[in-house]
Amino acid sequence: MLTIYSDAHHLHHGCELKDGVLMPCFEQPGRADTILARVRAMGLGPVAAPGEYDSARYARVHSARYVRFLEQAWDEWAATGRSHDALPLIWPVRDLRSDIEPEFIDGKLGFYAMDAGVAITAGTWRAVSASANLALTGMDALLAGESSAFALCRPPGHHAAAEYMGGYCYLNNAAIAVQSCLDGGARRVALLDVDYHHGNGGQSIFYQRDDVMFLSLHGDPKSSYPYFSGHRDEAGAGAGLGFNHNYPLPHGTGWPAYGEALRHACGRVAAYAPDALVVSLGVDTFKEDPISQFRLESEDFLRLGETLGGLGLPTLFVMEGGYMVDDIGVNAVNVLMGFEGRAGGI
Repeated sequence: MLTIYSDAHHLHHGCELKDGVLMPCFEQPGRADTILARVRAMGLGPVAAPGEYDSARYARVHSARYVRFLEQAWDEWAATGRSHDALPLIWPVRDLRSDIEPEFIDGKLGFYAMDAGVAITAGTWRAVSASANLALTGMDALLAGESSAFALCRPPGHHAAAEYMGGYCYLNNAAIAVQSCLDGGARRVALLDVDYHHGNGGQSIFYQRDDVMFLSLHGDPKSSYPYFSGHRDEAGAGAGLGFNHNYPLPHGTGWPAYGEALRHACGRVAAYAPDALVVSLGVDTFKEDPISQFRLESEDFLRLGETLGGLGLPTLFVMEGGYMVDDIGVNAVNVLMGFEGRAGGI
């Protein structure tokens, strides 16, 4: 399997407000480094650099003004004399205006964010644009005839919607890849999110469309981030009604219940008969993940990959979450090895 990777992710490592404390993000460079080392150690396949793409490609799923904000945010922040990480100060909740973009950077940060886990640093734009380019390059490989590819994206993307960032995510890499597939001639694409946290960004972007089926297995939002998205009754709207499927699962879920939900989701994918499958690959479902509550074992990720491989679809894996850095490489690569019908290992 082809892996697409860029060292540009090292340019971004910010802080977050977590448990009432300002601290370095759990989403850190060692995550991608560990996965890359495992890809090479297991002989998964060639590792390639991403191509270059115009930011207009990101604006196929994000608004142009949001992309412009991400590109310019650090310069606007630094122009005020501040050199520390930029974090939102205020959010336009409930009855506050949310239709007019503020002119000052402090207002813009809150206007375009859903939480305080998306710091803007001097290298953020270069890192997030490179991450999106990994997904685009992986999709180009599928469009050129590859049966599968792995975009080792960092920062992740599945919490980013058309006009907001959140949950360590800035550009929605998987959604950008899905749209690129459609622009390349596909009639319909399935986007399956197996991260512990609901893929609210992908759901939001494709919620009213029938050319993309979105499915997400995740911690029940009644007790898990992002709390306000991912309930079972969120089924799509307009043309997209019936093409959005959520599988909220309780704390402590292990492979028996998770595997059953996955098989059910894959049945829906098969019935949809998409031209390609994009998988938002989070491995924070691991039993020792520090910010998640499922109980999957490392060998369960082989089963996850085998189940996805059984669909027989051209498949792009896009890396999302997973914060037990010591084990993230084993778990992520086990999915890919299982998909290819190869033995993994601890």
